[in-house]
Amino acid sequence: MGRDVPALVFTRDDRRRYRQKMQACLDTFAQMLREARFESERPQVGLEIELNLVDEAAEPAMRNTDVLEAIADPAWATELGRFNLEINIPPRTLTAGGPDAWEQEIRDALNHAEQRASGVGAHLAMIGILPTLRQRDVGEAALSENPRYRLLNEQVFAARGEDLRIAVDGVERLRTYADTITPEAACTSTQFHLQVSPGEFAGYWNAAQAIAGVQVALAANSPFLFGKELWRETRIPLFEQATDTRPEEIKVQGVRPRVWFGERWINSVFDLFEENVRYFPALLPLCDEEDPHQTLDGGDTPELAELTLHNGTIYRWNRPVYAVSHGKPHLRVENRVLPAGPTVADVLANGAFYYGLTRALVDEERPVWSRMSFQAAEDNLHAAARHGIDALLYWPGMGEVPVAELVLRRLLPMAHRGLERSGMDSAWREPLLGIIEQRCITGRNGAVWQVETYHRIDSTNRVDHHEALRLMTQQYIDYMHLNAPAHTWPVD
Repeated sequence: MGRDVPALVFTRDDRRRYRQKMQACLDTFAQMLREARFESERPQVGLEIELNLVDEAAEPAMRNTDVLEAIADPAWATELGRFNLEINIPPRTLTAGGPDAWEQEIRDALNHAEQRASGVGAHLAMIGILPTLRQRDVGEAALSENPRYRLLNEQVFAARGEDLRIAVDGVERLRTYADTITPEAACTSTQFHLQVSPGEFAGYWNAAQAIAGVQVALAANSPFLFGKELWRETRIPLFEQATDTRPEEIKVQGVRPRVWFGERWINSVFDLFEENVRYFPALLPLCDEEDPHQTLDGGDTPELAELTLHNGTIYRWNRPVYAVSHGKPHLRVENRVLPAGPTVADVLANGAFYYGLTRALVDEERPVWSRMSFQAAEDNLHAAARHGIDALLYWPGMGEVPVAELVLRRLLPMAHRGLERSGMDSAWREPLLGIIEQRCITGRNGAVWQVETYHRIDSTNRVDHHEALRLMTQQYIDYMHLNAPAHTWPVD
């Protein structure tokens, strides 16, 4: 979905041609896999971070156009809501310059953007869901100006035929309806990219699926939505519901949701793109002029525009990515389960754990996905989103176990081995994975700090609930800028 699209009305002929072009792209993709056309010699990692914009009072600031103009950097882009921005950190090899170099690059970019944003009355907040966001902030007027978002909004509701229902039962209970997809903009995430060869893709995707629940439990940072305390990572159920094109009658027929964990372990990256074409109607049937067969037969690399645009409207928690860079095609696993924040230090610790653990799992003689049902992995994701770092998760050979125990006893040593095999020495590994270790020992992450701080303010300051959330958010942003990991933040 990272491309601009015109405002228009789609015809039946548009949808027929798009279906034909998607099949042509899929056939071409299969040929490229058979002929080993993909770049895999120097695999790289990448990072996207979505952020919220707030004003001086930590309330949502609908200023992303002004802020983008002030930043004036192509690495920054709009997101769905006017109170969102996204930064794409340039890809790199995992060990290039060491983690300190990557951390400094990210902090420099964020600090520069913060300085420019402050000049137009806005500030950056790196958090899974902005606690001060109210339902009145996510109406149609909050959609970003780019026509692709309004077009996507129209197509989702044309498919649904009725308003979206958002229902989350957590510490408190939320029941509401929305007449736009803008509540999705409340979900701001960190997305880790990992370039892999076609032969390795299935292993890395399966490994990422297997650990999705563990990732979310450790990094939960979204306990509040519309003034209510819900799940520790409320992003997960909110995102699943806020882009659902299915009315209730279609759900009970078993039609797949567009925000999708999946339903099986895979044998090839082709499985995922084939599922996209087979199961999901096009939301944005925009046809490109390129004939992918002719392009490939002519010795060039096809963009597969229809297949990639369609893939961008299917929101897998671990998404396959086909892209062309410097004329060469490559494949990536895009890991989408984690919230933004709380700090750059926390983000890079999450990345080190993810990259190291997936590498170790792929290298195992008997893969974890051969010993664990796919349903157990999905159940882990939702248990982790609901309970955060206090979750009980299933793991083969251990049964149902507290996530902190699972990580300390089994997964953290594996993450160290995976990073070591990737060329990262202990001087680089220890500080990063040490943050994960301390989260497990202290039982503290961003969601825990938010909840505890909110309740302390709410009980001692004699203010209403929204004011308590606002004061907590201001404290959060102050600590975010200090870049000390969230498990060290005081509740005072």
